[in-house]
Amino acid sequence: MDSKSEQEESYFGYNLIRNDVLSELLGAEKESLLYWLGKSVARSHPLETIEDAIQFFEKAQWGTLTLVKEKPYERTFELEGSWMGKQDHRCYQLEAGFLAQQIEAWTHSISVAVLSEKRQHVQIHVTIDRYEKPSE
Repeated sequence: MDSKSEQEESYFGYNLIRNDVLSELLGAEKESLLYWLGKSVARSHPLETIEDAIQFFEKAQWGTLTLVKEKPYERTFELEGSWMGKQDHRCYQLEAGFLAQQIEAWTHSISVAVLSEKRQHVQIHVTIDRYEKPSE
């Protein structure tokens, strides 16, 4: 078995839960629930920096995260994984919610993430509301 086949096999259980079980369990509300679950996971695992977030994504097997654009009130990330562009029907709202919450904690401003799925990667665009502060 080549290393690519071994890697795909090692992700089988994770992908089964992530793609099939969660879809069945959450039903039609899957995307919005995963977004809010991502925010909850971020509150449980607060990080200090974008570099910490990049390492978290790797450790959680969520893929390779890269910051591609940073403006005062916007951050754009690309998320890549070996499974992208194949038969994967993964929803990336969990990751989007996670990033939105981490950035909200870092900036002390409400932050919202929007996804854009490309062929070989997912773009996560986080907008920071400079006027609205999160409630404590």
